[in-house]
Amino acid sequence: MNTIVITIISLCAIGVASAIILYFVARKFKVEEDPRIDTVEGLLPGANCGGCGYPGCRGLAEAAVKSENMEGIFCPVGGSEVMNKVAVALGREVAVQAPRIAVVRCNGSCANRPRTSTYDGARSCAVEHSLYIGDTACAFGCLGCGDCVAACPFDAIHMNRESGLPEVDESKCVACGACVKACPRNIIELRNKGPKDRRVFVSCVNKDKGAVARKACSAACIGCMKCAKECPFEAITVENNLAYIDYTKCRLCRKCVAVCPTGAIHEVNFPERKTAPAPKTQAAKAQEAHTAPKTPAAPVKEEAQETPEVKKAAETPALSVEKETTAEATEKTPAPEPENTSTEKGGIESNI
Repeated sequence: MNTIVITIISLCAIGVASAIILYFVARKFKVEEDPRIDTVEGLLPGANCGGCGYPGCRGLAEAAVKSENMEGIFCPVGGSEVMNKVAVALGREVAVQAPRIAVVRCNGSCANRPRTSTYDGARSCAVEHSLYIGDTACAFGCLGCGDCVAACPFDAIHMNRESGLPEVDESKCVACGACVKACPRNIIELRNKGPKDRRVFVSCVNKDKGAVARKACSAACIGCMKCAKECPFEAITVENNLAYIDYTKCRLCRKCVAVCPTGAIHEVNFPERKTAPAPKTQAAKAQEAHTAPKTPAAPVKEEAQETPEVKKAAETPALSVEKETTAEATEKTPAPEPENTSTEKGGIESNI
């Protein structure tokens, strides 16, 4: 019994002595922390996604407090609204940045890019990329295993079963960049959302020559330079057989979309184009004229020839016409026959 009591007392004494030692050591080597770090961390959304480039929201708060200006410090989840609050709390100014979104730059759907082999291994883009070029002839396109889907902390990207390509949900994407880091082929890019969420981009990363790229995918960029020549703002460059649109220079005129022969340039959230009716060919015009119903020609009324009497009657006033009609009526009325006075006279004479 005495042994147990002595053991308990000894352990308690060692614990108390260790606690006292640790207390004085902590006081000696205490690091003073700026209380503004806690304030800034409270303003951040707390996603800890790492999209800002720092290890979580705490790391961003420390960097914002310790830096002399806010240049290069931005929270993609909170956006400009949150960064303005952080700047007010620190008494600084922050540059307004346009909202961005993840864009999948691959058009190699199942219809455009035929499969040449079958992958039977671990369902991971990183693993498949390290083994070989993939189950198609394109060594640059999407592998379709969904590493980007697993990496997204906001459930903003999903695989389309029909096309075999990832699709980004614009209402959920915060441009944290997790999917960009997870893709081994670098086909996902963060770009500005653009005015009214309208964007124009080259949906291809294939750097092979035109014939090779077109054989692997019918919608691949072939580096024909037509888009670069058509762009009036010099926003398109072609390097290593691949066109790229600089979203800082693009004015969304969409002229490049119309001239692309393979449809590699995509336009997002634009209204439908108004297509002008195609001009009719000579054969179509002849066919239309032949099939058109024939309408009978309107009869032409023959004008009566005017005689001199009619012209004269038309020129005379109405009074002269009335006189003429009266004279004609008197001429046509037969005059009364005179009485035979000679007989009467003869009778008288005979009587006498």
